[in-house]
Amino acid sequence: MDVSVIRPRELGDTELTAWRKMQMDLPHLANPFLSAGYSLAVDHVIDGARVAVLRDGSDIVGFFPFEMHGRTTAGAIGGWLSLGQGLVHVPGLKLDARRLLQDCGLAAWEFGTLVGDQPWFAPYATKRLESAVMDLSGGFDGFTGDLKAKGSKVVKQTRYKERKLGRDIGEVSFAFDVRDESSLALVRAWKSDQYRAMGRADRFAKPWVTELVERLHQTHDEHFAGSLSMVYADGRPVAGHFGLRSDHTLVTWFPVYDPEFAKYSPGLILHLHMAEEAAALGVQQIDMGPSIGWRYKQELQTRSHEVSEGVVRRPSAAGAAHWLRHEPVARARDMILNNKTLYGMADRTMRRIGEWRSRKRRGMLGVAALPAGGEVSETAAAFSFLV
Repeated sequence: MDVSVIRPRELGDTELTAWRKMQMDLPHLANPFLSAGYSLAVDHVIDGARVAVLRDGSDIVGFFPFEMHGRTTAGAIGGWLSLGQGLVHVPGLKLDARRLLQDCGLAAWEFGTLVGDQPWFAPYATKRLESAVMDLSGGFDGFTGDLKAKGSKVVKQTRYKERKLGRDIGEVSFAFDVRDESSLALVRAWKSDQYRAMGRADRFAKPWVTELVERLHQTHDEHFAGSLSMVYADGRPVAGHFGLRSDHTLVTWFPVYDPEFAKYSPGLILHLHMAEEAAALGVQQIDMGPSIGWRYKQELQTRSHEVSEGVVRRPSAAGAAHWLRHEPVARARDMILNNKTLYGMADRTMRRIGEWRSRKRRGMLGVAALPAGGEVSETAAAFSFLV
């Protein structure tokens, strides 16, 4: 097998067509984060984006997107932002993970949400999580029927709160594909406030993340698109979501709502409207990502699939050095995530830090309604994996 490593922007029409066909032939690769469009967008905002093109003779048999973290170490392209990672390939592909890394000039490759059916990387997984899915293969009525069959009252309760929102504030409306930049900016601002209030690291504090999201918002074709949806009450935005969509799958990425309307469960209202519209467009599933720590995902899911995280290391000096740098932190992280008591303590600590910084910032500026701000503390940053 021949492996050549290039930047995503160097992919030609032949490669892009082959990439799309592989995703169409294997539905578990339909995640839009595995699309060439995502790799191309990342390549425009960071310098380390790469893709290995795998050939067997004259045939292209796979694409392995990754992001350089050093001279010989890498992670998934887009790093911790990516909610779908792995190798895009033809059916029946056989290869060795360590040999692939060697051909790419890598000593280690870290993954965080590896999609299923990636047998080359499975032996290197250190943690497995269930990713919550809203199954729309039977249409929206099929989805709500599945929820009802498992004893859920979330649809009934959410519709009641939506009607109350309409009575109290004004007519509720929904837009599935919002293109104006001001709405995207509002969702980003809400999400930044939410991160800070929870004591988490603000994703949008990094300029390249904002640039990436803005670029993806402008990307819109039949196979891959940025998707911004909004819920309004009396014309006022109360909830929004920006994510990525392929012709098969919508992945939720940045769902958020105005906390002023929290009692109406605007996030659940948003998700139900998104599901109804997506199903009408032929989308088969909404993948909400790992459900650990998120009750709303557990309430809305009708099935799940496994994703995993871990690291592939080649037996080399660079691989050993990577192990020494990362393994102690990874073990401490797993200990907290696997212990409900420790997880709860870490989560509460970060929320208290967020509240303290919010009060401190409001006091300094003398503005009572100012959202939380400031840098995240070292303690909160250390547990930023809990988001």
